[in-house]
Amino acid sequence: MVESWATFGVDLHLDRSGPGLRRGLTEALREAVRGGRLAPGTRLPSTRSLAADLGVARNTVAEVYADLIAEGWLAARQGSGTRVADRTPATPERRRAPHPRERTRPAYDLVPGTPELASFPRTHWLRAARRALAAAPDQALGYGDLRGRVELRTALAGYLSRARGVHADPDRIVVCAGFLGGLGVLAELLRRRGGDTVAVESYGLPHHRRLLENAGCATPPLPFDDRGTLPPGGRAAADAVLLTPSHQFPLGLPLLPERRTALIEWARRTGGLVLEDDYDGEFRYDRQPVGALQGLDPDRVVYLGTASKSLAPALRLGWMVLPPALVEEAMDAMAGRAPGVLDQLTLAAFLSSGDYDRHVRSARLRYRRRRDALVAALAERAPGVRVSGIAAGLHAVLELPPGTERQTIRAAAWHGLAVHGLSVFRHPEAALPPRDALVVGYGTPPDHAWAGALDALCRALP
Repeated sequence: MVESWATFGVDLHLDRSGPGLRRGLTEALREAVRGGRLAPGTRLPSTRSLAADLGVARNTVAEVYADLIAEGWLAARQGSGTRVADRTPATPERRRAPHPRERTRPAYDLVPGTPELASFPRTHWLRAARRALAAAPDQALGYGDLRGRVELRTALAGYLSRARGVHADPDRIVVCAGFLGGLGVLAELLRRRGGDTVAVESYGLPHHRRLLENAGCATPPLPFDDRGTLPPGGRAAADAVLLTPSHQFPLGLPLLPERRTALIEWARRTGGLVLEDDYDGEFRYDRQPVGALQGLDPDRVVYLGTASKSLAPALRLGWMVLPPALVEEAMDAMAGRAPGVLDQLTLAAFLSSGDYDRHVRSARLRYRRRRDALVAALAERAPGVRVSGIAAGLHAVLELPPGTERQTIRAAAWHGLAVHGLSVFRHPEAALPPRDALVVGYGTPPDHAWAGALDALCRALP
């Protein structure tokens, strides 16, 4: 039983759950003192007042006080009532927790997947945030539409249609917490529909597979050859496929036109869904960007985009362009998963003002200069290393002599480099021939550090 009193400024809950009224009250007061809820010197209510508050006999309270005074928890002085005794608690011997082995922070981060954070457009983003907050209606601060703010969905529809060839209507866009947030919603949606298999690429990000598997989906690998990913073969091969058709991650190959057509035909024939991860479609350097697969069949392809590569991962802003039949179901799965409204409004203002386009153009030029410097440095200092996957994106694949991937990664760490080998991204069930390579991200280091990163990389290569 839980009771409370509010006398002399004290507001204390007592859990009198022990056997017997007197014993329960004694334990409750003792624990309140021991746990620090009643500080030393705190004056307690009189026995009459506490008995009235708790609905017990006054003699019971008096006996409890007497017991705790005898034990040293309380002290009674003539004219000053009963107070919590001053006690110096014994300090338990502290054992120093073992420290995990400290890792030396690498001088250069060449792990793929992150843009140059130092170039985040802070001034323009802040200006967009002020403009968006000043213009936001009061109802924007409420719970709102589970699809996301209409201002952002409208701005995204215009941008995606213009820049990526996506058939995007604001009513079919759902704003999510980054790509992983959207993938989690789609995994739940598939499971609700009875689906339990999402085929994935033979090379891809392990945490995407883990998310799907944790949601109860099997993740068999799609077939793969020297020309890239092949569409599923069997009628019952999968309920959905997840792939990166514009710039396969990490190998960098675009999905061939005939394979795009075959994939859409598979989706129409089987009723399966295609989940298109367009993670870096804006960054193509040598020719026009490859348009989104979704444009071939908006009713069978779910388009997923994100601001993580173009702006910063910390924004946790992504979007899904869904077939009409899936919008309501996706909204049901979105409860509690939407990103913050103020960030949505800010991105909408950033897009509408043209600041986003200007930022992407500037970033594209900067990343192309880095890619060109990487290719030139390798040609001069490591001519035996072939570079691929460089027509787009923020990373390159460096082919290594057979059996040298592990020792090259160790050498890179010795030179202060954080870098991944291709084996990190290989599906454990994929039937693939051995291949040794580094996947080098050239987006993360700031401009002033790029020359040093290149020098360290070239010294680490076999």
